Amino acid sequence: MNAPGTPLSRPPSSSSYKDAPTRSVSVRDVDFVYRELGPEDGVPLILLNHLAAVLDNWDPRVVDGIAARRRVIAFDNRGVGGSGGTTPRTVEDMAHDAAMFINALGLDLVDLFGFSLGGFVAQVIAAEQPHLVRKLILAGTGPAGGQGIDKVTAITLRAALKGALTRQDPKQYLFFTDTAHGRRAGRAFLQRLTERTDNRDKPIAPPSFLAQLKAVHRWGLQTPSDLSAIRQPVLLANGERDRMVPSHNTTDLAARLPHSQLVPLYPDAGHGGIFQYHDDFVAKALAFLDAPGA
Repeated sequence: MNAPGTPLSRPPSSSSYKDAPTRSVSVRDVDFVYRELGPEDGVPLILLNHLAAVLDNWDPRVVDGIAARRRVIAFDNRGVGGSGGTTPRTVEDMAHDAAMFINALGLDLVDLFGFSLGGFVAQVIAAEQPHLVRKLILAGTGPAGGQGIDKVTAITLRAALKGALTRQDPKQYLFFTDTAHGRRAGRAFLQRLTERTDNRDKPIAPPSFLAQLKAVHRWGLQTPSDLSAIRQPVLLANGERDRMVPSHNTTDLAARLPHSQLVPLYPDAGHGGIFQYHDDFVAKALAFLDAPGA
C-alpha cells in the first residue's frame, strides 16, 4: 500500500489552474478527466464540483490560492464534461464513482472540498469510507433532507430561462445577490472563468444535467442522515443569502457535525459566497487544512 496521499499518477503541475494540463485516468473502462497542480507532497485536496459544472467552472482564484500550499486535484465525475460514462441519478452513486477515481490515482488518504452538489457527494464519501478522508471543506451545501434543497430544480430552471431572456449567465442569478455589490462580484467571477483559453473542458450534456437534477431532488427528499457518523474535521462556509441551498442548511450542518468549524456567513453574498470573498475563504481553508489533528 502507498504511504498516505502518495500518488501513482504523474506529479502535479506547478502552473496556475488556467494553464494546468487536462489528464485522464481509466476506471472500469471509463475515462475520468482531471487537472492537478500545487506541491507534490502532503495530503491532496480533491475538488467536488457543483450542479452542471465542469473543470472550467472552478474559480481560479480559489484553486490557485489553495494550490500555492496544497496539492489540488479537480475532476469531472462520471458522464460530466470530458469524462466518459453515464451520470448517475443518485448522490450515493456519484460518491462511489468519485471514490473509484481517487483510488485510481493511487491515493489512500485525501482531503475533500465539496461545493453545492459536491458537498452532498463529500458527505457520503466521508461517512462510507472514513479511512479515505482526513478533512472536509463543505461550501454552499446542506444535509440530506435539508430544507429547500428539493426546490433546486425549479430555482435552477427559472434562472436558466431568465439568463436566456437577458443574455446573462444563470450563475449571475443563482450564485450572487441582486445588489450592486453582488452584481459586481458576479461579473468579476464570470470573467475569471474565461481566463483559460486553451484546452477548455466540454460543457455538461443535457442528459447529465437532468440526471444531476434528479439526484439533487432525491437528496432533498431523503430522510435526514446521522451526521454524527462523520468524525473528520469539517470547515463550513456559505453566503448569508443562498437561494439554491438555503443558508440555514450550512448552520444546520455545523450544529450536527461533531467536529465542525463554521466560517461566519459572508454578508451580501449568496450561493457563490466563497468566490465573492475568495481571499478570505482561501486563507481560512488553508489554515484549516494546515491545522494539526484529524
